[in-house]
Amino acid sequence: MGHKSRIMYIEDKSNGLWGPAKIGKVTFSKTGKSIYYAGREYRRLKGGYKVNHVEVESGKEYWISGCKQDGSDALYSVTVEVDEDVRAEYWTEIRGLPEMKTKSSFKSQGKYPRS
Repeated sequence: MGHKSRIMYIEDKSNGLWGPAKIGKVTFSKTGKSIYYAGREYRRLKGGYKVNHVEVESGKEYWISGCKQDGSDALYSVTVEVDEDVRAEYWTEIRGLPEMKTKSSFKSQGKYPRS
């Protein structure tokens, strides 16, 4: 296949400004306009409000972005699940916390407080 893959932050925004969040490995389409994760296709959106992708089959909106070293990927406080297949790499390479490499979730404080 040869398509580029990357560990990214994926948050379901279909029910509002915050929702279930994950850290997982995504694969990019040849054009870069689509992302594939967990057997689903996500297309890039332009001009969405705090969303940047839509899941093709369901129409649900998502925020998908690169992972921040400090874990502050969310806009609002949310628990983030880390997929088992990327845990060691995420905690060691991205976060620089190898002692956490078996941790399956963490609380992201978010950029903004919930009102």
